Amino acid sequence: MAVAKLLVVHHTPSPTMQEMLEAVLSGARADEIEGVEVEVRPALSATASDVLAADGYILGTPANIGYMSGALKHFFDGVYYPCLEATVGRPYALYVHGGSDATGAVRSVETITTGLRWRRLREPLTVVGALDTAAREACWELGATLAAMLSDA
Repeated sequence: MAVAKLLVVHHTPSPTMQEMLEAVLSGARADEIEGVEVEVRPALSATASDVLAADGYILGTPANIGYMSGALKHFFDGVYYPCLEATVGRPYALYVHGGSDATGAVRSVETITTGLRWRRLREPLTVVGALDTAAREACWELGATLAAMLSDA
């Protein structure tokens, strides 16, 4: 059985983003999901080689002044052209945390992933304000959903 690779690229500067990342990873690594290797890379160190080696992606960013984090933008700047043709159609999911709004951050990520022609697996998960139990569960579900989809592929 071939092993699919799920790449989680994140910028995690706050305790809330850390909690979201941990919940996403817990879902992606659920015992029921077989045949998926989860690779985790901070946005500032993820490379085009990481992207090319993966079968799907989970992206995590805070909303910073109406935009994705500078770290995630740096990631996209480094991988865009090297991965442009080779990753067409690959699935991705996005989670975003904002203090008061996450709309601009979502829009900025979706503009780039549309250019890459990645396939959005589900609506972006946005959490505004404090992280509650429902938001943690939604993060877990996001990770599990993308990993399970790769497992079935």
